[in-house]
Amino acid sequence: MQETPENQERVYRHGTLTYTTAGLVILSIFLLWGDFTWSMKNRAVGPSATLLIKQIGVSEFLYSLIIVSFPNFTNTFLGPIISYISDRHRGKWGRRVPFLLFTTPFIVFGLYFLGLCQSVGNAIAPMLGVEKHTAVLLIFCIGWVLLDFGTTLANSLFNALVNDVVPKQFLGRFFAMFRMVSLAAGMIFNYYLIQHVEKHALWIFLGIGTLYGAGLLSMCLKVKEGELPPPPPDRFPAGASTWKKIGFAIQEYFRLTYSLPYYRWIMAYGAISILMFMPVNNFSIQYAKALHLDMHTYGVFLVITYTISLCLSYFLGMLVDRFNPLSTGCVSLISYILLMLVSWLILKSPDQTADFLEQIFHRRFSIYVIFGVPFILHGVLSGCYFTLTAAMGPLLYPRTAYAQFASATGIVRSGMLVFVVPVIGRVLDITRGNYVLVFLFGAAFSTLGLIVLYKLLLNYRQHCVDGKYVAPLPPTPPAFK
Repeated sequence: MQETPENQERVYRHGTLTYTTAGLVILSIFLLWGDFTWSMKNRAVGPSATLLIKQIGVSEFLYSLIIVSFPNFTNTFLGPIISYISDRHRGKWGRRVPFLLFTTPFIVFGLYFLGLCQSVGNAIAPMLGVEKHTAVLLIFCIGWVLLDFGTTLANSLFNALVNDVVPKQFLGRFFAMFRMVSLAAGMIFNYYLIQHVEKHALWIFLGIGTLYGAGLLSMCLKVKEGELPPPPPDRFPAGASTWKKIGFAIQEYFRLTYSLPYYRWIMAYGAISILMFMPVNNFSIQYAKALHLDMHTYGVFLVITYTISLCLSYFLGMLVDRFNPLSTGCVSLISYILLMLVSWLILKSPDQTADFLEQIFHRRFSIYVIFGVPFILHGVLSGCYFTLTAAMGPLLYPRTAYAQFASATGIVRSGMLVFVVPVIGRVLDITRGNYVLVFLFGAAFSTLGLIVLYKLLLNYRQHCVDGKYVAPLPPTPPAFK
């Protein structure tokens, strides 16, 4: 039978890659499997590391330096290096997969060290002649450094791999599915595991490390990258020394990524956006502990949050493909700002709030409910934002240098976190754990973010020609001399 347009299978192209519908399904399965193991690692590490390091006994200021500032400090130089090299690499395994494989052992062994910190620290304390909590903190920090090194490098590459292999017309839905997988991983961890971290950290970290290693390896072996044109030729002078070439490469990196005001606005927004949800996210466990909320109930709150977000994610992805991540992001931020202000009003005087609610509903609500409802709504609205804006980088940055532009944004973002988070931690130390202030911080950062995001939306519209966006590139300068 001769094939007609009606019975021909539809083909989707992305560069030299060609997919049928079945091919897209297979691609999504392997990417989502890799993303699941990545998400299990991400969902577990933050709260687990927080519980472990607070169990060791550190101030909010020191907690902020180790858990937040240090990883973002290393990101300011590790991310750009791996991004620059990856964008220019060409090989039979692609330009992202080899580097993702390289980072995997660091992440796996970093997770193992975190799980072993209590037992190994207690064992080596007499040999080092230090107190046990000092030795435990030392092993924790070794694991944290290994994990941070691998995670920082891989962070710059995973989204770049997605951008290289997924057709652009499906990016919004793919990122929505990644969000759904991430939420499912969060539900599993927070419902079944978080309450056991303080007693069974060893087995939890060993299990997550092994799962991550198996997941990333299988994804990298199955996801194939397409062919790319040769990288731009080096403009280094003949006979230049290695150090001079490194200097020229640094100049080239900063010229490409920071020379246009258009991208500097995007990077400024990237720095502000990472601060918007950070106050509540980074200090919610301490807030819950201060309210004597057990970790199982805290985990249930997160499961409720993720369940709602999971149900919304794919439909939000369709909205992104229908409109764009900048417009939808503005709407989600307006909602979040209002929530932060209302949450602060509710939680700054919880007894008055309970009295007011009792007059309306004729029953007394506990502090756990008064905290839980704003906390769940925070998670839902911030989750909506992340889903709605996940495709912003792939949309705005040039595909040929995507990882470099993403890492340049990471430099600005990480530099902001290095200094801001310890300040918030110090404020909480000074106010003796007045954690309700995190909602005010969230409202302030989100308001600033909304202003800059609206500016980005106006800039984006100026670069749309006949409804199609064209990413601007700086002109090529003459070769180095």
